Amino acid sequence: MEKTRPNIVLIVADQWRGDCIGSHGHPVVETPNIDYLFQHGVAFTQAYSAVPSCIAARAALMTGLSQRSHGRVGYQDRVPWTYQTTLAGELAKAGYHTQCVGKMHVFPARSLMGFHNVVLHDGYLHTERCGEKDYDLSDDYRIWLREKYGPRADYVDSGLGCNGYTVNPWPYNDLDHPTAWVTTQAIDFLRRRDTERPFFLKVSYHRPHPPLDPPKRWYDLYCDRALPETPVGDWATGETRTSSGYDSPRYFFNRSGDQIDRARRAYYANLSFIDNQIIRLVQSLDEHGQLDNSLILFMSDHGDMLFDHGFTAKGLGYAASARVPCLMKFPEHWAGPTTHTVDAPVELRDIMPTLLAAAGVPVPAAVEGRNLIPLCTGKKDGPWREYVHGEHARGKLSNHWITNGKEMFIWYSQTGREQYFDLEKDPVNMNDLSHKWPNRVKYLRTCLVAELKGREEGYVKAGKLVVGRKPQAVLREAGLEPR
Repeated sequence: MEKTRPNIVLIVADQWRGDCIGSHGHPVVETPNIDYLFQHGVAFTQAYSAVPSCIAARAALMTGLSQRSHGRVGYQDRVPWTYQTTLAGELAKAGYHTQCVGKMHVFPARSLMGFHNVVLHDGYLHTERCGEKDYDLSDDYRIWLREKYGPRADYVDSGLGCNGYTVNPWPYNDLDHPTAWVTTQAIDFLRRRDTERPFFLKVSYHRPHPPLDPPKRWYDLYCDRALPETPVGDWATGETRTSSGYDSPRYFFNRSGDQIDRARRAYYANLSFIDNQIIRLVQSLDEHGQLDNSLILFMSDHGDMLFDHGFTAKGLGYAASARVPCLMKFPEHWAGPTTHTVDAPVELRDIMPTLLAAAGVPVPAAVEGRNLIPLCTGKKDGPWREYVHGEHARGKLSNHWITNGKEMFIWYSQTGREQYFDLEKDPVNMNDLSHKWPNRVKYLRTCLVAELKGREEGYVKAGKLVVGRKPQAVLREAGLEPR
């Protein structure tokens, strides 16, 4: 084993909010294993998903590119992934044994994206389930489940849809839940890996993304707890706006309904179940003698509004949707970090250069993210970025935003509505101060104009934002063509 080069374990949860870590002060969520694992690591408190939905977030994570370069500025399936330079590919070329277990959400579904092997479970993807002649070609988990429970078994047997906020506990054994299966497959990789090389293992959980189907004993952990009220900002309508689709019908919910209460409890239960599974993985790393020589990074692709301000799902600039957990533990033989919290604005495109730097692998010139390690060790190579630009094409709610972690400016491109939040005093976006701080709004609007200038949608004309331009989910100027 090459002791001088660390193993890299990247743990990615889907739709895990940035505020839902026990040691970060959440009043309800229990994540004792994550808390313990990263107690001497670094927490990036202002980490963001610049395009907060599954596909675009993973494009940034795997390529190190901004959304303007990787071309995904909304959610659209069946757009080919043709990126020549990827995180896994660079590590593989440098001699790492690379493996992904769980969610990839690429197209075609079996694209390796530089990994030597992928054990795949993307959850329920409508275009794959409804369009493939043999869906088992796109999902390894369902094959395994049917081998155990019979030819009719499926992970939709809880009776829930993939974007809904109704609740039903997992109908099978706890260790047969997709969360546990991903962990088991990751542990099996440690048995089968090439022991003469360092490894890169991406462990990608589909939960806490709906369906809200935690094992019953984990749901019971939260069933009697008092929950804090959901935030409802002074700008919010008071209307509950859920995801659309047959699996998330609007009439199920009202502002004070039990459905919302159950959904929040089930979401928290899925977090704690993932936390429980992470300790299985960590114990296996220790048993194989690889824990001390591993850099472990835990994060999510985006958050979940979870009824904050009346919204569900993602795709918005508010903290519940756009801010993500990001925790990093260094190998034991490295010099420890000089700080345990970093408040600088970071984003998903920073993960690729960070992990390549940790492995001693040159960062390709095309990569636009930045190495996070100097922020942890006090050896910054110049000033950090001033802000993160985020966005998402979402119909009437299509939005762009600018944040430096201390304040946030949001512009809705279809209506022209602007919002400004003081995140230091108001981290959950309760109070729109755009009318009180016109100079800050003007400055941040100027930053947004600079980011959008020359974009193919035509958001900027004569140095000003243009309202009502048709939003696009992918950018053809980045070479993407939907099928």
